[in-house]
Amino acid sequence: MARPCFKLELPYPQPLAGVDEAGCAPLAGPVVAAAVVLDREKFPRGIDDSKKLDLDTREAIYGRLQKVARIGVGMASVEEIDQINIYWARMLAMTRAVEALGIEPAWILVDGNATPRWERPSKAVIAGDAKCRSIAAASIVAKVTRDRIMAEHAETYPGYGWETNRGYPTPEHIRALDTLGLTPLHRRSFAPVRERMAQVMVLPAE
Repeated sequence: MARPCFKLELPYPQPLAGVDEAGCAPLAGPVVAAAVVLDREKFPRGIDDSKKLDLDTREAIYGRLQKVARIGVGMASVEEIDQINIYWARMLAMTRAVEALGIEPAWILVDGNATPRWERPSKAVIAGDAKCRSIAAASIVAKVTRDRIMAEHAETYPGYGWETNRGYPTPEHIRALDTLGLTPLHRRSFAPVRERMAQVMVLPAE
């Protein structure tokens, strides 16, 4: 299967930023977005949709991107997710990622079927992380960044398996909700968490 390339990006002016996010579906932790501007003459080989890459490959490409690409990372907190819902939190994180680039892109390609409500010239690309190299690079940065965040949180709140499930609703995570209770990092607006709020204790922040 073909990997993402620059073909769909070529009609647009430079600098072009690819934008993607990680962490919409988990029950815990922030949603993280990344914006990446690649140098078309100098970029890491093997860039692909982050979901298709194993952990070691993602980490290796992430490290190389740090050296040759312009990167911006933005997040929306658990509190923001619960206040404005995950869709708008995703849009907020992507907006923050572009603002963190330090430059204003001439064009932005966003993974998905919608772009944030901004005045920037941009286009949504469905399955963009499988088609556009810049979006795929952003998917890697967002995924690695969020995975590292959840691994750190796993040390503070052991037993939920966040070091491996990253906050997704795995059987291990669901069992931990029932036995250990909720943490401040759980998204109260998500049904599996909301349903347990009245029946499990809430762990205080440390």
